[in-house]
Amino acid sequence: MSLGLAVAGIGTGLGTGIPGWPGAAARAEEAALHTAPHWDYTGPKGAENWRHLSPDYAACGGTRQSPIDLGGALPVRDDALELHWIPFAADLTHNGHTLQAAPRDKDAGYLTLDGKRFDFRQFHFHHPSEHAFAGKRWPLEVHAVHQAADGNLAVIGILFRPGRENDVLANIIGTMPRHGETRPIPKPIDLSQMLPRNAAAFAYAGSLTTPPCSEIVSWIVFRDPVEAGIGQIESFAREFPMNARPLQPSAGRPVNIDLF
Repeated sequence: MSLGLAVAGIGTGLGTGIPGWPGAAARAEEAALHTAPHWDYTGPKGAENWRHLSPDYAACGGTRQSPIDLGGALPVRDDALELHWIPFAADLTHNGHTLQAAPRDKDAGYLTLDGKRFDFRQFHFHHPSEHAFAGKRWPLEVHAVHQAADGNLAVIGILFRPGRENDVLANIIGTMPRHGETRPIPKPIDLSQMLPRNAAAFAYAGSLTTPPCSEIVSWIVFRDPVEAGIGQIESFAREFPMNARPLQPSAGRPVNIDLF
């Protein structure tokens, strides 16, 4: 796998609801975030009932849903992914479901997958991790969303384990807005500081992990977790005790892992 990181700076970044995203699925996602019906992770409007809350959420009962357990992946050699990331100025929003950071400028880096370009849109956090390996979940996961001109998405997943403090997380936690607020992040975001040293990554075809659960996502999840301070992880845990969707059936989908 070639990371192809831009010389100008290395940085990266799923979440929901970016105004101006092209494509019907993206517009539906935007509407789902800002209008009724309300959804949650637990209770009567929790993940098990999403598909029943609205006809717009019907895909939540589909056969290509995310997240999944990545155990049993088949090794492949894949040079199809190239990351072209640059540091960017961003704003941080607390939307009630997660913290989401979005770049202020349109040009904030991109990736190519099988020669197709996906522009970076935003990144957000899940506690605990949404993806698992052999039943194990990590304390935290970042989803970095990229979008193609046709509205399809490529999402990078980065997992965290307790260890040394992470500079990007420090930048985010120091800016944390209240529910419903957006605040400027004072320092540029360089998401290369959240990349593991080893480029081994899982890949599979899936969906958004929140309503409307559109099955338009090419997932790339790095195998090795990176470190975050225990206090940093606890800051997310206090604000979002549970914002991870339960694991979904793989339904026979192939999961590949590039070990090279």
